[in-house]
Amino acid sequence: MKHLALAALLAAMQAAPATAHDFGFAGILSSTNMEEMPEITLSVGKPLADGPITLKSGTGYELEITSDGTGELGLEGAGFFRAIWINEIVINDLEVRPFGIESVEFDDAGTMEIEFIAIKPGRYVLRIPGSTGESQRVEITIQ
Repeated sequence: MKHLALAALLAAMQAAPATAHDFGFAGILSSTNMEEMPEITLSVGKPLADGPITLKSGTGYELEITSDGTGELGLEGAGFFRAIWINEIVINDLEVRPFGIESVEFDDAGTMEIEFIAIKPGRYVLRIPGSTGESQRVEITIQ
């Protein structure tokens, strides 16, 4: 009987989700759990991204948003920003660790990096506020 209980315990441990120690010392923020994400570009009359973006829940990403300065452009997506945990936002080598955001805006050319963990599965949209064109939005799916 003890052997069956031990076998069941071992099977359950193997089927259990990964723990923070499985990812390394930094847990889910370790480099082994980080993946690249396609860049988003803010430019008047140009698409935000090459196509839809798919992310994995529990995986870390760095989103690079670049504005070419052709206009004062923002990016909104409260649903998406609520479905992720933001570790930091880097602007001009200054790190910000916010509780949450709903949108960002660029008055001039520049780059912003948002490091985050995808959390809540679903389909989300990031878009230029007030725009109606399909190329002025990008669909992001968290699986």
